[in-house]
Amino acid sequence: MVQTDRRQQFRSDHPHRPPRHPPPQTHLRRTPRPRCRTHPGACVVTTAPRPILNIYCDESCHLEASDSSVMVFGALTCPGAMLRQTAEEIRAIKKRLGPRFSDAFEIKWTKISPAGLPLYLALVDYFFDQPELAFRAVIVPDKACLRHEDFNQDHDTFYYKMLFQLLHALLRPDHDNRIYLDIKDTRSAVKMNTLHDVLCAANFDHIREVVTRVQTVRSHEVEHLQLADLLLGAVSYANRELSGSLAKAAVLARIRERSGLSLTSSSLVREPKCNIFRWRPQ
Repeated sequence: MVQTDRRQQFRSDHPHRPPRHPPPQTHLRRTPRPRCRTHPGACVVTTAPRPILNIYCDESCHLEASDSSVMVFGALTCPGAMLRQTAEEIRAIKKRLGPRFSDAFEIKWTKISPAGLPLYLALVDYFFDQPELAFRAVIVPDKACLRHEDFNQDHDTFYYKMLFQLLHALLRPDHDNRIYLDIKDTRSAVKMNTLHDVLCAANFDHIREVVTRVQTVRSHEVEHLQLADLLLGAVSYANRELSGSLAKAAVLARIRERSGLSLTSSSLVREPKCNIFRWRPQ
């Protein structure tokens, strides 16, 4: 029997042993790892940007001394990637429906009239046909039933609790959530800062990477906030049981038809398009 030299078992071209001197791979170049400018010895960890979710908030009859017993909060959501497109589409609807509606015309529930009915019906249809837009409302049916002293709170504290009820269900932990409030009074800045603190504390977001922004804006400059006002106004109108305007009744009927909801009772908890929560006191 022919004996194999043991040295052949471990020669450099053995199938289980790499060559002693691998050929130079001149065609491959190593990409240098990014370095921190302030700490040259440390490597910079880069992560993909988080998707943006824009949330536009509005409220109706939220003041304690208002003439209505019903209190409603509403929010419209729009992904950041669709923000420009949807704003342009809303402006195009305003321009298309007659010369009296320029792209600078502000959409408001209180402006609904027989002459403007085609515009508002078209906006309702646009909302339900655009899959990237969603709306949520929280209804407080009777402010007279609130017992603030029993819960060691005032009306302002209750106001923030309801805003929390509205927004907590909309926040996405894996997104860059940006919240926009309509400027209504001189206390808007205080509301903005307090709301940001409350939401970050509830989400253990101490470095504010989930709720990155809470900002006040002017509604006449932001189409999405105007659309939120329209939907919120319809929910408030339905719950106040008003019936003085045929044009508003027609818009309300279209929203009920498209959503399949009465707007006066809670929807399913996970209703994605038009989510309604009717709050009840303890």
